[in-house]
This record gives sequence, C-alpha cells and structure tokens, in this order.
Amino acid sequence: MIIKTLALGPIMANCFIVGCENTKSAVVIDPGDEVNKILLSLAESKLTVKYIINTHGHFDHVGANKRLKAATGAPILIHKADAEMLAQVSLSAMAFGMSGEDSPPADQTISEGDKITFGDITLTVLHTPGHSLGGVSLHFDGVVFVGDSLFAGSIGRTDFPGGDYDTLIRSIKTKLFPLGDDVVVYSGHGPASTIGREKRFNPFLQ
Repeated sequence: MIIKTLALGPIMANCFIVGCENTKSAVVIDPGDEVNKILLSLAESKLTVKYIINTHGHFDHVGANKRLKAATGAPILIHKADAEMLAQVSLSAMAFGMSGEDSPPADQTISEGDKITFGDITLTVLHTPGHSLGGVSLHFDGVVFVGDSLFAGSIGRTDFPGGDYDTLIRSIKTKLFPLGDDVVVYSGHGPASTIGREKRFNPFLQ
C-alpha cells in the first residue's frame, strides 16, 4: 500500500493519497487545497484516482474537490450528514477570513460499514461523529484515516455546528479503540500516531 501525506492550504490540513501497489489505483482523502500538488504527487507514483473521499465537510478538507474532480473525473464520496456542506465551502472559509471554492455535490454518500475498494485495497467506513455530524474514519489493515476526530495528543474541535464533545469521545472509544493498539492513526492535521499511544497518553481520553 502506498500512503502519501500532503499538508495543504493555510491551515495545513492533511490530504492523503492511498494507492494500490499492484494496480496503481488510488483514492484521495480530504483534498483541501493546492490541487496542483496533489496531481503532481499522483503523477510521481503513476497513480489513477478512483475515488475522492471526504472524511467530513469542513472547507479545509474539501476545498480542492472541484478542481480534483475536473482533473481526474473521480466521484466524490462523503457521509450523507455532511453532504450539504459541500455547497457552502466559500461561506465557511470566509468566516475564517480565508477563501474557498464550493464543491460539486457528492456523487455517492457513504455510511457505517460501507466498503470502498480500489485495486487490492478495501477501506471500511466507520461513522465517527462529534467533530461534525457526518464525520467518518476509514480503516484498512493496520491503518485508519480519522479526519479531525482524533489527533496526536488531542481531539477535534466540537464547537462548530454539528459538533458534540460527548459524541466525539464516544466515537473514538467505541469505533477507533477496538481497532487495536498497533493501528496507525492518520489525522486531518499534524503527525501520525497509534491507537495505543492515544489510549495511554491523550489527556482527553483518560
């Protein structure tokens, strides 16, 4: 499995390119900005995008949806509870003094337990609300992409519309912790961690 991490845009949101070594089929998770960097990284590894997946609808994670879809033709996937946010990217960015481009509507909505297959890789969708109503995590074989649900030493903000602290903690403890201590956590901002490390040391989860 190929995993490439790109920290993009003014908030340095992590965009992940996940590719199948054998087939060169890939997904792009959370293309938030700087589409040229994403396309260059794809080209360097000779990867073809099968899906664009948004872990949630916040502007710093979906801001390059439109241009990436135009360049690749790949469908956009997001949880149905966050799908309406795709049309409000520019307004959301403006609230933070930034600019953003509205996304095309989702081509497909995803839910708990759905499988997303590209090449030899199948991601399992885990609904992990709390940072947003439709936040999801994506799990496969020792790794999980968690969006802004969980960070190294911290958790996602819950003061945005649709956020709820108790819901987020429950999502982490019931959906992510059971994946196993050795599972590598790829977060929407900052460095990677592991489930075990966050169980032991994350002050919000004790």
